[in-house]
Amino acid sequence: MNFPENLKYTNDHEWIRLEGDSAYVGITDYAQDQLGEIVFVDVATVGETIPQNEIFGSIEAVKAVSDLLMPVDAKVLELNADLEDQPELVNSDPYGKGWILKVAVADASQLDKLLSADKYKTFVAE
Repeated sequence: MNFPENLKYTNDHEWIRLEGDSAYVGITDYAQDQLGEIVFVDVATVGETIPQNEIFGSIEAVKAVSDLLMPVDAKVLELNADLEDQPELVNSDPYGKGWILKVAVADASQLDKLLSADKYKTFVAE
């Protein structure tokens, strides 16, 4: 299992990586492993503002469908278009090519309340 140090994590198994004024959001290696083979990613439209902990879409795997929750208040800037034809990128590269959304973070201080890599690793081990 991979837990990159440069990310923040939620209890719902999303990750967020801040890059300047924007951030990338996806699901964790643990989450994709639990879900199994990802077959479809359905996400909100570009331009929509979504509050922290609100549903921004869903991810469908062979085993189950799971809601995706926004880690922080954010406006959706871009969807990962590659996932339309290759949803399995979430399985093979959850922290790289398998990102789901690019967002504009409304309040960067919300990131401070998310889990560090070490805290997330402890959370999933429980």
